[in-house]
Amino acid sequence: MDLTKELLESEGINEASHILDVGCGTGQTTAYLASHYGANVTGMDINPIMVEKSRYRMAKNQLPVEIIQGSIENCPLGNDTFDYIFSESVLAFVNAPRALKEIFRLLKSGGRFIANELTMNQQLEDTEQEEIKKFYGFGSFLMEEEWITLLEDTGFKNLQVYKPPYSLTQNNSIPEFHYSESIEPKLFMVMMEHFNNMYKYDGVMDFRIFTCTKE
Repeated sequence: MDLTKELLESEGINEASHILDVGCGTGQTTAYLASHYGANVTGMDINPIMVEKSRYRMAKNQLPVEIIQGSIENCPLGNDTFDYIFSESVLAFVNAPRALKEIFRLLKSGGRFIANELTMNQQLEDTEQEEIKKFYGFGSFLMEEEWITLLEDTGFKNLQVYKPPYSLTQNNSIPEFHYSESIEPKLFMVMMEHFNNMYKYDGVMDFRIFTCTKE
């Protein structure tokens, strides 16, 4: 969240800004955008449980934020609607070219797209890709150059890339989750496999922040 806040400070967000938070999850970033900037914010997530949790957060904090259930691959919202669109760990799980075309359509002229996305530092073997894909459900394993090409082919301009100075394992805390004293063995094994993957592929699986403009 600290990285997200740092990222947002460099943008000209204000009360007149219309913002879409794609893959909003439990609504942490969505709520921050609405409360800190007073912006007009819409959150969207494909998972009904995340939508429920996000709506609960908005109601609890009395924030006038609309949370919708839907896919960024086929968004029900209109053309040229938003000044800013954010995605955090979303595009790797979907058809990225299709999602980016929708994001481009949804942005106003001059609108900004800001993405914090999984980025590979090197190519994996096919067997390793299948292992990760099976566990996480990733749809793509793109390197930085491939993300840049995809964004430019979509039509985005003024592209900038930022590589945070720490790896996934250094930034892998999940403060939103509160574990009970006892965890079912199956869930415990899932959690352990996740952490094993983080260390096994440390330095290989990474992330980048991409910022760009629809002109």
